Amino acid sequence: MIIVFVVLYMLFTLILGVYAGRLVKNSRDYILAGRNLPFYMATFVAFATWFGSETVLGASSVMAKEGLWGVVADPFGAALCLILVGLFFAKPLYRMNLLTFGDFYRIKYGRKAEIVASIMLIASYFGWIAAQMVAIGIILHITTGISQSFGIIIGSLIVLLYTFFGGMWAVSLTDFIQTVVIVLGLIFVLYEVSNGFSDVVPVVASQPPEYYKFFPSFSIEEILLFVSALITIGLGSIPQQDVFQRVMSSRSERVAVLSSITAGFMYLTVALIPLLLAIFARVKYPNLLDIDPQLMLPTMIMEHTSQITKVLFFGALLSAIMSTASSAILAPSAVLSENILRPIFKNLSDRGFLRLTRVSVIIVTLLSLAFAFGGESIFSLVESSSALSLVSLFVPMVGALYFKTSDQTSAVASMICGFFVWVVLEYVFHHQFALLAGLGASLLSFLLFSLRSKLRKS
Repeated sequence: MIIVFVVLYMLFTLILGVYAGRLVKNSRDYILAGRNLPFYMATFVAFATWFGSETVLGASSVMAKEGLWGVVADPFGAALCLILVGLFFAKPLYRMNLLTFGDFYRIKYGRKAEIVASIMLIASYFGWIAAQMVAIGIILHITTGISQSFGIIIGSLIVLLYTFFGGMWAVSLTDFIQTVVIVLGLIFVLYEVSNGFSDVVPVVASQPPEYYKFFPSFSIEEILLFVSALITIGLGSIPQQDVFQRVMSSRSERVAVLSSITAGFMYLTVALIPLLLAIFARVKYPNLLDIDPQLMLPTMIMEHTSQITKVLFFGALLSAIMSTASSAILAPSAVLSENILRPIFKNLSDRGFLRLTRVSVIIVTLLSLAFAFGGESIFSLVESSSALSLVSLFVPMVGALYFKTSDQTSAVASMICGFFVWVVLEYVFHHQFALLAGLGASLLSFLLFSLRSKLRKS
């Protein structure tokens, strides 16, 4: 039954995505859904984009082993990001009426800044897309018995096809349906696992108080670790194309603001369900902690629940992953075509640009597949993606929006210095505060070069 359901569900998603291609009349339809998403759809799209494999499989596995302290970044940092976007960034960005985030850096700083920012933007997505591909492979391996590697390829091909044809309209329509499946599916799963919710309180209470430690103690090291975890996604995902697309695809400025804030609170609420399921796995089936952490929840559902719960859980999981994957593929593809490739082709028509964007979707998907076979965990792939944009893009974005800075040299220096410091400390020295050091380097270089520019002008 599960195999049949998985196959039918993926075929339905593919057909719906291809149908959405009929709504695409031009490049703005393809990238921004014609800037016509109503509040309910904009909210569901923002939620579904974020609610992916890292939420259900990654965060739950970390929660089971480390407790609440281990999941500060996601879901808490991720929910914080959407709320901050709605409060401080949606309104000024929506008013600019841009196609991509790369356009923002070109208008505010110039062509060189656009190129550097676009490269950083594109690079930041490969790990995130790869995480979704790995998760699809895991699901197909568990439910159908095919190898995980083959599952990654099959799942990626399906997501590629409906994103290729339908663009943002395909993402929006499928995300809307997938959000409904995610919420209803996870609630039903928790209902059965917890015996009609009656076991939730006793199971949660069975863990020691330190398991639910969230805030740091009065220790400099713990405070820095907490801040680092919270801002990795909380601030790092603000200057990213997928968030920008949701803002710009909204029907109005008010919808852009309210949908982001609502999606943030909705995300935090629904994302608590996988964390609760992780506690149930820890208490009732402790042997599951000895297997691959990413397989913990799927294994518990497969071995200890009814057939209908299995169908609903994997339906919710597939929905979460496919919605995130399609959004994550489209975002860097739009930046690649608009900010890197389009300037190369002079006098390119809108139809030609639409074809170029679709080709970019293929390029991004193939490159992400290479990351998917790299062997990293889902959680680490997502964290690395958000960290890259935080140390390179966040400071110049805030500087342009709120401090009216337009010095291209300071922006480029900030991106490169922050990125370089983070990469060296993270991947060469494996320093636990590499993220904060990278962000500090980005801020310091931005300020120093801005000061130098002002001194030269005076």
